[in-house]
Order: sequence, then structure tokens, then C-alpha cells
Amino acid sequence: MGEGPAFALTRGVVILFAVACGAAVANVYFSQPLLVTIGEDLAMSPALVGSVVTLTHVGYGLGLFLLVPLGDMVDRRRLIVAQLLLLVGALTAVAVAPTAALLLAGMAATGLLAVVTQTLVAFAASLAPAAGRGRVVGLVTSGVVTGILLARTASGLIADLAGWRAVYLASATLTALLAVVLYRVLPRHGAAAPTTLRYGQLLRSTVTLFVREPLLRLRALFCLLIFASFSTLWSSVALPLSEAPYSLSHSEIGAFGLIGVVGALAATVAGRLNDRGRSRQTTGIALALLAASWLPLAFTRSSLWALAAGVILLDLAVQAVHVTNQTLIYALHPDAGSRLIGGYMVFYSIGSATGAIAATSLYEAAGWGAVCVLGAAFSGLGLVAWAFTRDAAPGPATGAPSRRPR
Repeated sequence: MGEGPAFALTRGVVILFAVACGAAVANVYFSQPLLVTIGEDLAMSPALVGSVVTLTHVGYGLGLFLLVPLGDMVDRRRLIVAQLLLLVGALTAVAVAPTAALLLAGMAATGLLAVVTQTLVAFAASLAPAAGRGRVVGLVTSGVVTGILLARTASGLIADLAGWRAVYLASATLTALLAVVLYRVLPRHGAAAPTTLRYGQLLRSTVTLFVREPLLRLRALFCLLIFASFSTLWSSVALPLSEAPYSLSHSEIGAFGLIGVVGALAATVAGRLNDRGRSRQTTGIALALLAASWLPLAFTRSSLWALAAGVILLDLAVQAVHVTNQTLIYALHPDAGSRLIGGYMVFYSIGSATGAIAATSLYEAAGWGAVCVLGAAFSGLGLVAWAFTRDAAPGPATGAPSRRPR
């Protein structure tokens, strides 16, 4: 094992980061296709079953603010391993839960600890050289994308074969294995020395960073809007697909998530473009594609090919902006990378929740066309924000930190 800048960040290690990120974040989404089965097994009311997803995301949101900043303060390798081992415990508790109360507690703990994903992203960024940081963040983020999109498909398949509890037992086993491998492979810290701030000061400094850094605020706004658009699609698309004329099954609907894995390719490409100093152009083109993706999506009821095209465009665009955001904000203060990433991802949670609530309510009230208008509106707001700020600061994304918004 190496230490700090002497550590060799090989492609194999970056892929390990990506796999660990995907495995961790998938735990947040495993329950979505299993809710009916879980409810029947534990005699839960529909309202109580719905709280399974809510509590998992609430736990994740709290973890972003309370746990991810610790990466700037303590031995990162031990922090990651400790979170993974605690996550093993939470997943096991979910798998053996005899009552709804214990299940919900385990789900909240699972969400809280799954934020190890963002600790891993920040750690990978800290180990990467400045000139190649975008490529590394892009590759690691591709693992996150893949984990999110494959989680529902994997949990459905495992549950069909061995029951819903087997999903969480399998994930606990994989998480324990990853904890051992990461402990053996990773160094303790990145190039930046740990902060001497106390925990309370650390949390306050996260808020202070948002007050002081226009770039961080702008990129957090982009994050909120793109994931509101992303969630608008993925939280509601099952509704028209399960109705006539398609009447698709849950597994068939889940297969459309596999198409979205193409978005993982955008993460890698966007990372390389950022390394070449093309963050503004990448952001603008991606936001334009995101807005345009809602045109074919509007024809979902008459063409599954249109849906597939829209899904590909939307996921490509969202991941391109997301990788660009993370690369830029990390470069502001590498010594505060975990706080920057954690604070930024709070806006991901806000955007995802906003899109989900708005889309499902709007579908019931006005149908699929209104949902598409909503998704396009979120995308359009992002494009307008980019147009008004795109000339704020010229220059490349990498190298010396800039305090001017890009």
C-alpha cells in the first residue's frame, strides 16, 4: 500500500472504485421492485410500504451531510471500510427483519451508510493527478450510474429465484468482500492532508463553502435540475408502460433501465473533455440534449423506440453534466473534497425527490404529456442558467483552483 501522492492509481484500482461505488449505491434502489412482496410478507399497509423508499432516501440525505465530510478529517481507508462493515450489518438486519419496524430501521440505516459511495468518489478524485482527474471521476461515476440502473433488474431477478430477503443477503456478502479488498488496496489519504477541524466545525465549513463559492452554488443548481429531470422520467415511466396498449410486466419495464446504462459511457467521455478544458461546452451541449430528450419521450405511448431513444439521450446528458460538476467543484479545494462532494450531492437528493413527487402527482392529474412538459421545464431551466453564466470565467477545468463561477 502506498501513501498519498506516492500511491499508484492504476486503471485496475479505478475500476475497483467504480465497482464499489455501484455496489454501495445499488442498496438504495433494491427495494423499489420488491415493495409489494415485502408488504405481503410483513403484513404492511400500502402507506407503510411506501415509507420503505422514503426512509432509505432520508437516511441517504442525512448521510451526505453528516458522514461524507468525515473523509476530509480521518483516515479515509478506515472510514470507507468501517462504513462498509456497518452497511453489512444494516443489510443483514433488513434480510432477517421479522417485523415492519425493524425492516424500516434497517432501511434507514442502509441509506445512511450507502453514502460511502460519495466518500469513494471524493477519495478517487484526491488520488488522481489534476490533469487526469476528469477521466478518473468519469470512470468512477460510470460505476455509480451502472449500479443505480441495474439495481432494480438485479433485485427482481434474485427475488424471483430465492425471495426478497436473498437480495439483501447477497448484497451483504458482496459488501463484506469489497471491504476486505479495499482495506488491502487503498492508501489512507489522498494528496491533501486531513483537516484539523473538529466535527462541528467540519459541518459548518460545508455550509461556509456554499456561501463563499459561486461555482459550487451554480453547479449545485445544475445538479438539482438535471436530477429532477432524471427522476421525473424514472419515477413515472412505469405508469404508461403498465397500461394499454403495452401492459408490460415489471420485469419488462425494468429492462428499459438496461438501456440507460449507455449513460455510463457519457461519464467517461465527459471526464476526458473536462481534462481538456472543455467543461463549459460539455455542460451546454449536455443540457441541450437533456431538453431535447423529452421530445421523443413525449411519444412513449405510441412508440417504444421513441422511449428508448429518449432514455439514451437523457441518461447521456445527465451523466455528462454530473461528471463535469464533480470535476470542477473538487478542483476548488482538494483539501475539502469530501465536504464539497457531500454538500453537492444533497442537491441531488433534493432534485430527485422533487422530480419524483411532482411527476407522479402530475401524471395522475394530467397524464404523460404533462409529465414530459415538466421534465423539459427542469431541463430548460438548467440550459437557461448555463446560458446566463457561461461567460463568467474562461479557462480550463483542471489545474489551479478558480474561485470564479464556470
